[in-house]
Amino acid sequence: MSVLRRDEAQTRADLLDVHSYAIDLDLTCGEEIFRSATSVRFTARHPGDTFIELRPAALRRAALDGQQLDTTTFADGRIQLTGLTEGDHELHVEADMRYSHTGEGMHRFTDPADGRSYLYTQCCQSDAPLVFACFDQPDLKATFTVTVTAPPQWTVLGNGITTRVPGQPGRWQCATTPPISTYLMAVAAGPYHSGRTEHAGLPFALHVRQSLAEHLDRDAAELLDITRRCFDRYHQLFNEPYPFDSYDQAFVPEFNSGAMENPGLVTFRDEFIYRSAVTDTQRQSRGMVIAHEMAHMWFGDLVTLRWWDDIWLNESFAEYMGFQVLAEATRWTHTWTDFAIARKSWGYDADQRPSTHPVAPDPDKVPDTASARLNFDGISYAKGASALRQLVTWLGPRDFLTGINDHFAQHRFGNATLADFLDSLARASGRDIHTWAQHWLRTTGVDTLTPHITDAATDDTTRHWQLRLHHHGSRPHRITLGMYDQAPTDPGQLVLRERTEADVPQHHGHTTHTFPGPRPDLLLLNDGDLSYAKIRLDPDSWATARRSLSGLPDPVSRAVLWNAARDMVRDAQLPPADYLDTARAHLPHETDNAIVQGVLTFARNDLTDRYLPTDQREQALHILHTICRQLLDTLGETDPGLRLTAVRGYINSTTDPADLSGWWTHGTVPGGPRLDPELRWQILHRLAVLGAADDNDIRAEAERDPSASGQEGAARCRAALPRAGAKAAAWEAMFGTSDILSNYLFTATAQGFWHPEHTPLVRPYAQRYFNDAIALADRRGASIAYLAGHYAFPRSIVETDVLHHGEKYLDTAQRTPSLGRPLADQLDDLRRALNVRGT
Repeated sequence: MSVLRRDEAQTRADLLDVHSYAIDLDLTCGEEIFRSATSVRFTARHPGDTFIELRPAALRRAALDGQQLDTTTFADGRIQLTGLTEGDHELHVEADMRYSHTGEGMHRFTDPADGRSYLYTQCCQSDAPLVFACFDQPDLKATFTVTVTAPPQWTVLGNGITTRVPGQPGRWQCATTPPISTYLMAVAAGPYHSGRTEHAGLPFALHVRQSLAEHLDRDAAELLDITRRCFDRYHQLFNEPYPFDSYDQAFVPEFNSGAMENPGLVTFRDEFIYRSAVTDTQRQSRGMVIAHEMAHMWFGDLVTLRWWDDIWLNESFAEYMGFQVLAEATRWTHTWTDFAIARKSWGYDADQRPSTHPVAPDPDKVPDTASARLNFDGISYAKGASALRQLVTWLGPRDFLTGINDHFAQHRFGNATLADFLDSLARASGRDIHTWAQHWLRTTGVDTLTPHITDAATDDTTRHWQLRLHHHGSRPHRITLGMYDQAPTDPGQLVLRERTEADVPQHHGHTTHTFPGPRPDLLLLNDGDLSYAKIRLDPDSWATARRSLSGLPDPVSRAVLWNAARDMVRDAQLPPADYLDTARAHLPHETDNAIVQGVLTFARNDLTDRYLPTDQREQALHILHTICRQLLDTLGETDPGLRLTAVRGYINSTTDPADLSGWWTHGTVPGGPRLDPELRWQILHRLAVLGAADDNDIRAEAERDPSASGQEGAARCRAALPRAGAKAAAWEAMFGTSDILSNYLFTATAQGFWHPEHTPLVRPYAQRYFNDAIALADRRGASIAYLAGHYAFPRSIVETDVLHHGEKYLDTAQRTPSLGRPLADQLDDLRRALNVRGT
């Protein structure tokens, strides 16, 4: 199917004003096909030719102004509209559409727990034509009136309040929306379990499939409380009231993204309805996603980007506002710690790869929808949010909010560009925002700030110390310098002497700062994490950190320091063993779960599996195992969240199956927690990797847990069995031509396949991967292509042969963009791992 080019979208926007869509969906036609009828009213500003997009199983009828169109010329997902006259028109299109099993268009899922089926749409970023005929570009907004025919026992949800049509069982009417973009149209249908309430005069509701009903009911009070608090906080910040008639949140199965900001009907992946124990950090992350998607009601839905080069106008703002509003409105006041230790590293890593791009790329760098799809990444989310945090630091919150509200007032229910937003900020602040944007939003890469310290006495009574700050990069920064001394009575504790702000000019070079007194034991650049830059430590500060890191009083400061250590490992400036030694010394004393989780994840997945030579891996796993054992022994039952993180780390770092046999036999960890489904599948997966589980064990556990998550756990465990036949079967399931796996089962199988313990067994598949992944992407499309690049890549084989083979394919093979981008990223990560190893 043709992708939409930016020049085509501009031409069509110059020709058309689109006024309304009337969409009629019939979901009672069987398990493979649904029917879609669309009537779209539009005005042509002048005579011309254009097209409307549709990707059907069969185009049944198309009529323009009552005249039948010749559908025999239909091709490449476009119905040609030739010879349009100036004035008003109505196009009517009827088609049979295919249900999706890859999370694109109208996704259909049958729950293995009870056999019930559920549907939902995902129209972003260019998949609306899989549901209805449309002029599918964000700047042709229109109102939507949707009617749906469904089985009588189902519930139907939409962008507006839905009601049953009297006298017509299974027939539903959605209230007409204000003007919105095509990618935001949404429908969900099925026997959903719902919890409803009202707030601020609007209906609020939560929805989930029936097999998760008890888990939603358990968390409904928390979810609705977060929703209300964030809703009220946004109304304190924004002058423009919530612009839609209801607020439904549907937790849907096999969802590809974390969530989607459909106006009035936000869809989330239903893993956010926890059926097993989770940490407070996970609950906080769920709360942030709720706040993030609600921010989109203004950033993206009320005011929408004109073209996909301005994704940051949606995602960076929602990311920033999600963390900030959650911290201001709920009990999770330390959200920025989680951002610093987990989310921000996503941006740093993406920004150092060859595939990096500016937060706001030049329009010619986003020539079509296929290239735009790739930019929903750590740069548009985490780096963009970091840039906004720096902007707020520079402008001040008051001028920033004044500019935002001006932006909403100028462009409500319309479209806007980066320049439009910068103009609003400039009017509000009187600052040269355009120059700031040029340095922060139009550039790539991560700046690095390195301190050099001298300590000297000027005479017998006066001392001073001097900071020579080296800036490698091109952006101006306003950072906080944190100066800490070891406590006189306890060298393991650090006491804040002073925090002071420093401006780092945009040019590459040095600045010098002089301070009275002796040098601090620890100087921490970017304390508070208000800018976006890698920081280094001078040798004395790093030595202090090695002794006293867990004694820093503020968790954000500790996160900044852990990130500095992580970056030094990745840049081959700190031996991985030193990072592990620091973790062994300080993680048992860490009280912030986000930090423990972030450090263990990096140490286990990157450092142990990739950066350390193979002969050092078992010792590294032993160190991590010991850290987690110490955490469990230290915590007792006082912190169930940290205990759960330690239990997960203990399982993942186990090398002797006997260490898990007692837990598995008794169904609990001594002192808690009990082994719920998630922990049981995690233990069984580790036992499978170690060769201590077999098909019978997996089959028995799958019978014990017949849910969709249980199916994924079983697929992951089967692929992890260290037998040639198991690996061959997993490979055939992923890459064979039967194409039977859903996105989630594909991902689970890929996660089970590659393990360093199995290197001799799976090495032959590393070269097969590139041919098979390209063929799979060509057959199954963008969503599976991305998963094949991201999850199925031979990540555990850290060898130059894999790198050279991959580089050859990257240079010569035809591949879809959704596969090419993650492949390039994976090869760059492999290149970095080999560099850290000194290979």
